[in-house]
Amino acid sequence: MLVQDRSAAAAAPKSKIRTTDTFTQSRRLSQAKPLDLSACFSDNLCKIVTIAAILITVAAVFFLRNVGDSAALLCFQSQSKELESIHYPGLNFNSIYPIFDKSTPYRSFRSEKWIVVSVSASPPQTLRHLLKIKGWQLLAIGDSQTPAHWNLTGAIYLSLEDQANLGFRVVDYLPYNSYVRKSVGYLFAIQHGAKKIFDADDRGEIIDEDLGKHFDIELIGEAARQEVILQYSHHNPNRTVVNPYIHFGQRSVWPRGLPLENVGEIGHEEFYTEVFGGRQFIQQGLSNGLPDVDSVFYFTRKSVFESFDIRFDHSAPKVALPQGLMVPVNSFNTIFHSSAFWALMLPVSVSSMASDVLRGYWAQRLLWEIDGYVVVYPPTVFRQDRVQAYPFSEEKDIHVNVARLIKFLVSWSSTKQSLFDTILDLSYAMAVERFWSDKDVQFTAAWLQDLLAVGYKQPRQMSTALGRTRATIGHGDRKEFVPQKIPSVHLGVEETETVNYEIGNLIRWRKNFGNLVLIMFCSGPVERTALEWRLLYGRIFKTVIILSKERNEDLVVERGQLDQAYKDLPKILKRYKDADGFLFLQDNTILNYWNLLQADRNKLWITDKVSKSWSVSTSTTSEWSHKQAEMVKQVVNTMPAHLQVSYKEAMTDENSLAVCCAELFYIPRHFASDFQDLVGLVGNLGIHHKVAIPMFFLAMDSPQNYDSVLNKMVFEEEQSQGNLTRIYDAQAPAVRPWSVSSEAEFIKLIRVMAEGDPLLLELV
Repeated sequence: MLVQDRSAAAAAPKSKIRTTDTFTQSRRLSQAKPLDLSACFSDNLCKIVTIAAILITVAAVFFLRNVGDSAALLCFQSQSKELESIHYPGLNFNSIYPIFDKSTPYRSFRSEKWIVVSVSASPPQTLRHLLKIKGWQLLAIGDSQTPAHWNLTGAIYLSLEDQANLGFRVVDYLPYNSYVRKSVGYLFAIQHGAKKIFDADDRGEIIDEDLGKHFDIELIGEAARQEVILQYSHHNPNRTVVNPYIHFGQRSVWPRGLPLENVGEIGHEEFYTEVFGGRQFIQQGLSNGLPDVDSVFYFTRKSVFESFDIRFDHSAPKVALPQGLMVPVNSFNTIFHSSAFWALMLPVSVSSMASDVLRGYWAQRLLWEIDGYVVVYPPTVFRQDRVQAYPFSEEKDIHVNVARLIKFLVSWSSTKQSLFDTILDLSYAMAVERFWSDKDVQFTAAWLQDLLAVGYKQPRQMSTALGRTRATIGHGDRKEFVPQKIPSVHLGVEETETVNYEIGNLIRWRKNFGNLVLIMFCSGPVERTALEWRLLYGRIFKTVIILSKERNEDLVVERGQLDQAYKDLPKILKRYKDADGFLFLQDNTILNYWNLLQADRNKLWITDKVSKSWSVSTSTTSEWSHKQAEMVKQVVNTMPAHLQVSYKEAMTDENSLAVCCAELFYIPRHFASDFQDLVGLVGNLGIHHKVAIPMFFLAMDSPQNYDSVLNKMVFEEEQSQGNLTRIYDAQAPAVRPWSVSSEAEFIKLIRVMAEGDPLLLELV
């Protein structure tokens, strides 16, 4: 062939080519064999196909760019660019320089147990309760919305400026207005000796003010609870996530972060297994009141202005999660032990409502690398529902990606040899899979470096624990536990349509007030009224306690003194430790409970805005006022700082005396300890009930924080003559005065109250 001849000619000696004349060359060419097209095509088939493919690709690209579906091409291009923009950080974890606290007054302070919260407003009452937890240091992390002069005595507060001066790498990645700035707080706590960190928020009030009563604070040593823990079964390898609320009695409630396709799985466990305690490095507590629910649940299970008050079974045993099975973990009621401090990192490239959820699943997968596990605990806090917006858009990262994320994490594996390298490897893989962005890959690198810089020692990776074959579940390994079926406090649409209207109202009132204790003082004879009062109010409230000047064992009436009735309350408050609140009522006042549904049961209620009920005057108006004022001064001067400050801010003139009829007031559970302390300060002093109650309320909280539910009550100073129904108003929260001293008068009362509660007519 011609090409072959050129090759031969090129290989020939140069001298021989020069001696050949032009004729000879032309003859050789003219005598060459005819070109064989079929042979040429056969020999160059691969090259022809390659060139054709390139031409077709170029044409397709040109077509897509100009007349075709350009969106598909742009999407492909954007994904390619996104993958190109994800950089795997090159780190040497052995060359990290230490970071010391040189900028805060707490550089020499050390504590092993820390509570970390994010704050955006003035300190709420719940934070003051967190301060009372013995042995734990409260650390508050500010953001761009935190008041400039935020202060809470006993707490350590880090403003944005304080955070910037600490020298942590993570600060460069944190948004200014987000709770994810708690990452700085975690590092600060570790830098200052933390061994346990309670991740909390400013809405949660610790039940019994004792974390050790609910969580496993110690995992090793003499103080550790060396016990076997109930564990979800791993017999079904296709199950990767569970709803822990079912185990604790609430089948129709699901946590934020649970894939919506798993919401319908409401059956209890066929059986459990067991695991030895000691490696529950992440401990997730449940929340009564407003548990961790998503916006779908929040907006579809109640009316707009109704607040949640959901309860879980506090007697159900804690339950562990085996490898391969996950559970949503949040950032407001969770304890992290030092072996899992690396798991505290809150992602920054996703929405705030998704950050802790993604962190929880990411952490659980990595926890398996060190043979650790998550345990879910019975209710540990009461969390207030402030009836505020739950933006669905902020949860898009959860609803769209969480099911895919769980599937990805369960199947993911790494060949890295150290835990921190494995953590970085997973963060990079999650960015590649678009669960978060490259920003979180770089943030992870900064986080790990900061951990080492503040003195944290990474746990040893245990690859054998992850790779071992799951043990076969024998008959003796199957543990039975049947959860309670706590009645749902939120009726579905189908249920409410089949319930009688009046019965439905009674259920609503019982749900709302069913855990409140009513303390009623009867100034008249109780023989004919005690049972009637219990019949009337016992349908609504948890318990009705009746006090009178004379004790009556047959009618279960306790002795009390009206002039100093407040001194009888502490023993009742201590007796009902599980009650949400305590409502005091004198029998000359009628309570229209159906008008109290909108009241905030986490605030104080009193008649301070009711005309003629509450008054402030100088102590010189009478000898009685002067004596009462002197005793009030004596008590105020012995109050703890926070109570004394609150009282003096409200009563700027120390010679003034607040007097309230005090026939109706409400104390929430979280104010009960302050109330008991204040009664103790009074001691044997003869402060009148009408003086003591306003003094206590002004000390416990500012009047501007009181709930206004009682402001519209009907209040007249003297008993009306003739027909009492003249002053009754079913639209008012309460009516005073009203006298009931016989069965006939009680029947008359029932008939007028039936305007608001028609079922009362069934009692007469």
